[in-house]
Amino acid sequence: MPKRSRVLVLTAALLAVFLGALDALIIGAAMPTIVADLGGLELYSWVFSAYMLTRTIALPLFGKLADLYSSKKLFVLAVGTFIMGSALAGMVDSMPQLVLLRGLQGIGAGGNFALAYIVVSEISAPEERGRMMGLISFVWGVSSVLGPLLGGFIVTYLAWPWVFYINVPVGCLAVYCILRYFEESRQKKEGAAVDYLGAISLSTCVVAMLIAFLFLGEAHPWNSPQVIGLFTLAILASAAFWHVERRAAEPILPLHFFRIAGFTLANGAAFFSSFAIFSLLAFLPLFVQGTLGRTAAELGLVMVPLSLGWSAGALVCGQAVNRLGEKRSSVAGALLMFASIALTLTFSSSTGLIYFSAVVCPIGIGMGFVSVATLLKVQNSLEESDLGIATSSQQFARTLGGTVGIGISGAMMSHYTDKAIETFTNTLSRSEVPPGLATQLSQNLQEFLRPEVLESLSSATLNTIRESIGKGVEAVFWTALLVSFVSIIFCSMLPERKTSR
Repeated sequence: MPKRSRVLVLTAALLAVFLGALDALIIGAAMPTIVADLGGLELYSWVFSAYMLTRTIALPLFGKLADLYSSKKLFVLAVGTFIMGSALAGMVDSMPQLVLLRGLQGIGAGGNFALAYIVVSEISAPEERGRMMGLISFVWGVSSVLGPLLGGFIVTYLAWPWVFYINVPVGCLAVYCILRYFEESRQKKEGAAVDYLGAISLSTCVVAMLIAFLFLGEAHPWNSPQVIGLFTLAILASAAFWHVERRAAEPILPLHFFRIAGFTLANGAAFFSSFAIFSLLAFLPLFVQGTLGRTAAELGLVMVPLSLGWSAGALVCGQAVNRLGEKRSSVAGALLMFASIALTLTFSSSTGLIYFSAVVCPIGIGMGFVSVATLLKVQNSLEESDLGIATSSQQFARTLGGTVGIGISGAMMSHYTDKAIETFTNTLSRSEVPPGLATQLSQNLQEFLRPEVLESLSSATLNTIRESIGKGVEAVFWTALLVSFVSIIFCSMLPERKTSR
């Protein structure tokens, strides 16, 4: 492929990743305005959850399809689905419609992520893939920083539908570049049939499990009927998936891949490192505002080093991985994550923002190393004909790890804060606790961050709640530290060279 064509195809892939990552975060700044316009506050969280669920399901499915059918056509289909979902989402007049179309966007975004990495891998020589993967991760990190800022700008100076409409021209440019310049060279598997039963059972398992963890993160107890029922469904669906995949002619996820050390260990390391960092991404903001008492503007500033550190780590790893090797690169990143997460245990209500930023930045750098090195290890552990499922499996492991981590950390956070709320409502006088406040906080701890709630509390109540939030987040820190240590173990067990099949 001519150099100019390769550059334009790479640009298209980067645009697709940029869109998917940006859309996951840009809507956060617009949601208060959207709810005020459309109503449906009870569906607030599902605007985010629907996108995440369908994106997670789409990742392995598009990855497998890319090994069977044209990557170009699938990429155009994925970006086209995302564009259509974005255009329609800007026209909705009710919250249920928005949730439905966010699900459609998630399908397109899952395809975007899977096909972007696959297409870039197809046009790159094996020794260049590390640099390209680092570049993609860098764009992802930059978009995660720009998302909230751009969302706030659009809501302030334009109108909330433009957080969706902005995707249309950028997506069309990506489609044009792919159609015009991408030339496929990877040999596809001929005569293979799609494993529909495998796709259905895998999707059912993933949806049930993710919704169960989402419920846990929203303070549903472990023994609630909803959580038990969803986990039961996930177990039954996983058993059905295992049974179907053993007999499928071309399975969605061939089970014999798990006998390959590089594939299994690298995906395991990606899962646990994502568990750790997404738990921190979810609850560090609560610590900054809830325990340190900082403003939303200050929160935005001190969280930037984590995202930029991730981008910088991925970029550096992409440049250095050919010299260091995937194993040493991933071990170095996992060790840096572990050491930096250990420092979060020194945080207290008197922690300064400079020290906070200095601690969280290397966590992101370490994650950048682990994410790129494990992706390359998974790709190099399988044959070129399985590049699609290799690439999407690592992204799937990262997404799954992050969701499980947020759910478990949210359940722990709820446990500690519920105990603290019960304590202060029993010990403080009624005049110090506004009516219904304890119920509000137990149902949604974010209520505590509202200025009108803060103004209604006495200093004693305020300090008690802040201490309880600090204890809850400390439990999240310990959990992240534990799973980051597990990630080190997985990285240290990676084979040095490509594992033969």
